[in-house]
Amino acid sequence: MKPKNRLSVRQLTALCLSLLLATMVQAVSIESARIWPAPDSTRLVLDVSESVEHSLLVLKNPDRIVLDVKDSSLATELAALDLDNTGIERIRSGVRNGSDVRIVLDMQAEMTPRSFSLLPNEQYGHRLVIDLERDLAIKANETVPSAAKTIEQVTSQKRDIIVVIDAGHGGEDPGAIGPRKLHEKNVVLAIAKELYRQLDALPGYKPVMTRTGDYIVALKKRSDFARENNADLFISIHADAYRLPSAHGASVFALSNGGSVSAMAKYLADQENAADTIGGINGVSLEDKDDVLRSVLVDLSMTSTLQRSVEVGGMVLSEIGDFTKLHGDRRSVGHANFVVLRAPDVPSILVETGFISNPREAANLGSASYRKKMATAISDGVQRYFERNAPDGSYIAWRQENKNTIRRYTVSQGDTLSSIASRNGTSVRKLISANNLSSTSIRIGQVLVIPDA
Repeated sequence: MKPKNRLSVRQLTALCLSLLLATMVQAVSIESARIWPAPDSTRLVLDVSESVEHSLLVLKNPDRIVLDVKDSSLATELAALDLDNTGIERIRSGVRNGSDVRIVLDMQAEMTPRSFSLLPNEQYGHRLVIDLERDLAIKANETVPSAAKTIEQVTSQKRDIIVVIDAGHGGEDPGAIGPRKLHEKNVVLAIAKELYRQLDALPGYKPVMTRTGDYIVALKKRSDFARENNADLFISIHADAYRLPSAHGASVFALSNGGSVSAMAKYLADQENAADTIGGINGVSLEDKDDVLRSVLVDLSMTSTLQRSVEVGGMVLSEIGDFTKLHGDRRSVGHANFVVLRAPDVPSILVETGFISNPREAANLGSASYRKKMATAISDGVQRYFERNAPDGSYIAWRQENKNTIRRYTVSQGDTLSSIASRNGTSVRKLISANNLSSTSIRIGQVLVIPDA
């Protein structure tokens, strides 16, 4: 007689299969999480052991966003994430249906979610990304002044020269990584902020940054940002990396007009253009596919935009070369098909500040004093260019037009050389020199020449 509690071969096989399937179902693990707040959005990134099925649900009163990850387990502590400036009040998690992970985002305000999965690349494994877009409806309803101006308005004003400064990479995309985990995104942001500080201190310049913190900005959005701000110049700042640590030197690039480019230029452009894939911009490439724009880009060599890009790039490169080594000791602007340089009507350059993959240059780029020298060189090159090519209607153009204009002042009762100098933005010494005075004595009715400041 067979024991009643003995399993048959068929039952044992079925049990083993069930256990195997259960193990396979539970194989997906949410291993870690990162959060990246930006001015117009927040990105939550979940590192998962393999691709997962998921769904999103938006709930109101109060605002919540619910993420269900099928057949998974949570191996990280979401409550430890820093939620400052994210729009998220709290993150909760739990098990749903016995095998799913449910993540609930308690929102501070309404935000629009979008989710997608990313396949592994050189930087990361499988990722599940949740982008939360802020409600910009209020801003959209605000009255926006028209950018169109009459010739009289343009020539009668003394507008600032607008320089858009673009710190490459950011957020989920660290860029190149050098020795001691030095991230390109942090180096170039520091240089960009110093360049901003220097230009902002100059009369007649208005710098604007594409990013001011550690978050990702899509490549096409960067060049679009320059156009939206009516930029006179777009500068994208990066740090090189190459397979060989011996590669070294700074360089400046303008957009390729379709001609031949060096192997290094093509390699660097391919690396930088991969930023959207690494950073996960909506899970798809943002390569511009507009036929009209493509036609414009093909003909860029026939427009002044590329010529101006090369001219300003040459001056920036010259200033950089005065204090540090250039790549290949080449003092000419390189050409490559960088996505961020594709604004058809804004002079645009990309500055590679050095090779972060080179130990010596990585040490330089990690130094605040070196980064300041780099920012100063870029600033000096920009100023040299606009002193020679001041845009119509700008303060710099006005200053140049009036540089040799003789100003005169008639002395009235109570005037002193000191008060006259103060009111006219000059010095007592210059007043004495310009008027061949032997002392500071002046008389009522005397006509003085006012020198430039």
